[in-house]
This record gives sequence, structure tokens and C-alpha cells, in this order.
Amino acid sequence: MSPPPAAAFPWAEVMAFGLGRLGWTPEAFWRASPHEIAAAARAFDGVRGGQPIARGAFEAMMRAHPDLCGDPSLEEER
Repeated sequence: MSPPPAAAFPWAEVMAFGLGRLGWTPEAFWRASPHEIAAAARAFDGVRGGQPIARGAFEAMMRAHPDLCGDPSLEEER
């Protein structure tokens, strides 16, 4: 007796996740390993290890690495 046939890989769903939800370029998507894609999917499903970042640490990170959006008027002096 042979085992049942394996289900087809859900390419459409995985590509939609990587290219759409994650915003990866096609090059980044095709370079990603299955483990990397699975890790990203777990992060979106709320399956994470560890604790959330503390508010103070988050604010310090934001000050150290501001989002400038190319507008020099938003840049703070460092």
C-alpha cells in the first residue's frame, strides 16, 4: 500500500504573503529560505518568543534611528 499523495505546495498563498504582506521584492522572496519565510509567517501569527520590547527601550531606539522619509526638516540634530 502506498502513502497518500502529498498536497501541492501553496505557492500562490506563500508568494502573496512574501510579496504582498511583507513587501519583499521578487529577488528577496526567491532568495529567502523556507525557514525564513516560515519565521516571518510565525511573527505575523503572533507566535514569538521572548518578551515585547520595553517602552523606554523602544523610544530610545526610535531616537537613535529616526524615520526621516527624505525630508530634511524632520531630521533632528544628533
